[in-house]
Amino acid sequence: MPHPDKKQLGALISTHGTSPVFLQRAAIIAVLSFLFFLTTLLLFYLQQGFMYFVLSSAFLVIYVFTMVGWVLQKRNFVSVYENGIARRKFATTWGEITSVKAESDSGITIVKSDGEELVIPKSTADIGRIAMLVRQHLP
Repeated sequence: MPHPDKKQLGALISTHGTSPVFLQRAAIIAVLSFLFFLTTLLLFYLQQGFMYFVLSSAFLVIYVFTMVGWVLQKRNFVSVYENGIARRKFATTWGEITSVKAESDSGITIVKSDGEELVIPKSTADIGRIAMLVRQHLP
């Protein structure tokens, strides 16, 4: 069965992005790794030790990966509509959902009647409200 488009899902009820706690952790790691990068680069300049260059490069790599992950996480969101739910390429109406399982360690797993699964990670903001809205709309 093809995915319903957003018009079939009705009016938008709420949108949930990545939890600010997880974004804040990534920002702290990015700032610290950049500061360590600058510090070890300065030490390399002053003492000309090869290990400072290696450390500086390692902190730069951590910084770059953290920033890329942070940008990708900011685009990650779940939309709850009056007739269904959508996340990335997954979209379904309430009638197509066969089961919902909420677990504290993995998040929410929604299974459609055709077997397709949506896993909403626990890093999503207000995940408890998403679970409540999904359960509210199920028969």
